[in-house]
Amino acid sequence: MLMPKRVKRRKQFRGSMAGKALRGNKITNGEFGLVAAEPCWIRSNQIEAARIAMTRYIKRGGKVWIKIFPDKPVTTKPAETRMGSGKGTLEYWVAVVKPGRVMFELAGVPEEVAREALRLAMHKLPCKCKIVSREELEGGDNSEN
Repeated sequence: MLMPKRVKRRKQFRGSMAGKALRGNKITNGEFGLVAAEPCWIRSNQIEAARIAMTRYIKRGGKVWIKIFPDKPVTTKPAETRMGSGKGTLEYWVAVVKPGRVMFELAGVPEEVAREALRLAMHKLPCKCKIVSREELEGGDNSEN
């Protein structure tokens, strides 16, 4: 599982997921990408499951880039515990994803293989996503300006 090696503080506030992704909204390395369509927290085990689904389908051909990292700790209190007595213990790590964020990139495989691999990865993630190519994403930016 992905997680930070060390952190400055062990526990964090929950924060907000308002707005669109300002950074990480372009395909930089690969030819095809998986873009988030809604805001969500993606857990480290979900990122790993999506990665495994993609690499298995492309049979270790091509290259996969993971563009998100789970650096936010999420705490939970035990079941049937009374209120108070501090914040719960750290349970898992999440990556905060906003709409428009490119989460995975793929290169070195034919288009239909890449689209199917990204579709399989999409089913492992908790948010709605869309599959885009580098041309689609760049073409969309030019028409807006």
